[in-house]
Amino acid sequence: MKYNRYLKWLAVASTFGMLLIMLGGALVTKTDSGMGCGRHWPGCNGQLIPDVITAEVLIEFSHRLVTGSVGILIVILAVWSWKALGHVRETKFLSIMAVFFLILQALIGAAQVLWGQGDFILALHFGISLISFASVLLLALLIFEVDKKYDAEKINIGKHLKWHTVGVTVYSYIVVYTGALVRHTKSELACLDWPFCNNSAIGLPNTLNEWVQMGHRVAAGLIFIWVLYITIHAIKNYKHQRVIYWGWILALILVTSQAITGMTVVLTQLNLYIALLHSLFITLFFGLLTYMILLLSRSRSAKK
Repeated sequence: MKYNRYLKWLAVASTFGMLLIMLGGALVTKTDSGMGCGRHWPGCNGQLIPDVITAEVLIEFSHRLVTGSVGILIVILAVWSWKALGHVRETKFLSIMAVFFLILQALIGAAQVLWGQGDFILALHFGISLISFASVLLLALLIFEVDKKYDAEKINIGKHLKWHTVGVTVYSYIVVYTGALVRHTKSELACLDWPFCNNSAIGLPNTLNEWVQMGHRVAAGLIFIWVLYITIHAIKNYKHQRVIYWGWILALILVTSQAITGMTVVLTQLNLYIALLHSLFITLFFGLLTYMILLLSRSRSAKK
């Protein structure tokens, strides 16, 4: 149907837009541009459109414009999907999630500008945006299922893989939080060596920043090992279910890329492009894990 084609284009644009929001937020944090517009929101430095443009103003104001524009697209996508695909069981839930968490992350960003927030609260900002991105991504995938050119219905996942899928997805969110905490506590260079802190394989971290940095490294190392185990299991037992087989191979590639970029960020002392790639990989990785959860919810029982 013709409307489906337009809805698909909207879904793709919204998903890509959410990626821009995620990377834009990371860029704001990594360049310390959060106060580029001062304590003013939604205006910038007391104006609707700032007339004095610095690098910080450009980054912060552009991020706000992208968030607002994409927010409109997501609201339209949610309403349109609800009306067109309301019969698909996940549609209404994902529509609500996408809009709710988009608004929530925008409010947290606004609160930070107007009143300031603690580091532990700010660390939630990226995680909340991540849930909104995942909701939009899954909504887009549902839309592409309509004409059956893309079909995720015929899935058979065993209990062993189910438990690991749920566990690693929940744990990945914790890892994301520890990574965001590293950023907001400015702990990126608390340990200048890798994998240990300041060439000390035995000694414990000495400062809070070192604890935050090393805590994130340990958490990231564990998720790599966990995903590696799941991928080996999927390769051995799910060769005939290509979406599971290739899905976990892709998950391993993404989590490996995330680990490599995380290491490189430290060794290059916060190269901006590598840092943004680091954020991109974890965003795509989490989106893929939520897709695996979607498949799991549709799966029939199996022994493996």
